Amino acid sequence: MRSAALANRPLAGREPGDRHVSVIQGEFQVTDDPAVVLTTLLGSCVAACIHDPVARVGGLNHFLLPSGEGRPGADHLRYGVHSMELLVNGLLKLGGRRDRLQVWLFGGARITRQLADIGASNAAFAEDFVRREEFTYKGGSLRGDTARRIQFWPASGRVRQLALPNTPVEVLPVAPSRAPAPATDDPEFF
Repeated sequence: MRSAALANRPLAGREPGDRHVSVIQGEFQVTDDPAVVLTTLLGSCVAACIHDPVARVGGLNHFLLPSGEGRPGADHLRYGVHSMELLVNGLLKLGGRRDRLQVWLFGGARITRQLADIGASNAAFAEDFVRREEFTYKGGSLRGDTARRIQFWPASGRVRQLALPNTPVEVLPVAPSRAPAPATDDPEFF
């Protein structure tokens, strides 16, 4: 595995031989190791699962806000604009190619009605980034009002989502005017 400090943590749904690596806010991981499963928990934050099926590399990020403009001293990995670029560049360093990258997007929930809908801003940013970069959008689950647990097998491109606390997450249709066209492969929901 080629990535920065990894923390192995057990996760429900563990399969024999899998090594689970947790990705928290402001982090990203890339790998070509078929035994690694990248995991994260999302509320209003967004995670992109990106995979190159030919190079068999992939990665996952977890960002808190779309951009950190006007925030001096900000931890830039917490912001989508930096997190997405670093994730893509990490995949390219492992042999991935931009024209083969496939993307699943998750998160962006509105967990509380008392605050601004940060999740919607995160989701819109992620959709726009994928569209502008012309990556293949494979789907996922954005917005709604439920937290999610994501499991991503980066070498194979397999994705699973669990709605928390065990309630279904509404999968919203992708609006063609602002998001990439979905592909035929759907993520696995459990």
